[in-house]
Amino acid sequence: MKSLFDLSGKRALVTGAVHGLGMAMAKGLGHAGAELIVNNNSADMLVEAKKEYEKEGLKVHTYVFDVTDDKEVEKHTDLIENEVGPIDILINNAGIIKRVPMQDMETKDFEAVIDVNLVGPFIVSKYVGRKMIARRAGKIININSMMSELGRDTVSAYAASKGGLKMLTKNMATEWAKYNIQTNGIGPGYFATSQTAPIRVNGHPFNDFIISRTPAARWGDPEDLVGAAVFLASKASDFVNGQIIYVDGGILATIGKPANE
Repeated sequence: MKSLFDLSGKRALVTGAVHGLGMAMAKGLGHAGAELIVNNNSADMLVEAKKEYEKEGLKVHTYVFDVTDDKEVEKHTDLIENEVGPIDILINNAGIIKRVPMQDMETKDFEAVIDVNLVGPFIVSKYVGRKMIARRAGKIININSMMSELGRDTVSAYAASKGGLKMLTKNMATEWAKYNIQTNGIGPGYFATSQTAPIRVNGHPFNDFIISRTPAARWGDPEDLVGAAVFLASKASDFVNGQIIYVDGGILATIGKPANE
């Protein structure tokens, strides 16, 4: 059974995994045996992230490139395969959000979110996917969101990008499953990260909302994503394709508690 989830000898490229949920998933793959390749467009952030990975004894390579730049992605995916080895696992994790009411949002800001969150996974998957097709093997995991299914105030661009990423995931599976490439997604719920720390305090309206809205009655811990990531990256998911696994404590399963409860 352990061999189903063993990633020894595999190489995993995780985009944008310099902190938070991306780093948690990458560490999970590393502890399952994978050799890690982490990308970001900031060299300084990669230096600090590499220290964090190495503290846990993980083997990691870092590459600076912009996931929205077609030429840079082509160049660096070739470089990675020449310097490190074939990319067996790709996690398209890099993403941004701009919280602006739709009527006030500049078109350039809307396009910036779409570029990183949707066009970026297309570009990286295109170049990595070509190599996986040639080898007839590969795992691609797109990091979706509950906003792949639901809307919220001020996140029109983010919701549009993640809804598009859900359908891109399904279409990638449709086109590439015949090459023994499994393409799936993970949709995180609300998680306890450094970014959410200021609002994760008792009495804060949003904290109270999340606790009451989530059937599990808590914020997710980044470690809660590791199992789904390892499963979708491993042999255990060899016949799973085009699925989005929502790791959300049950939020999407319910319309929430009545106001009088």
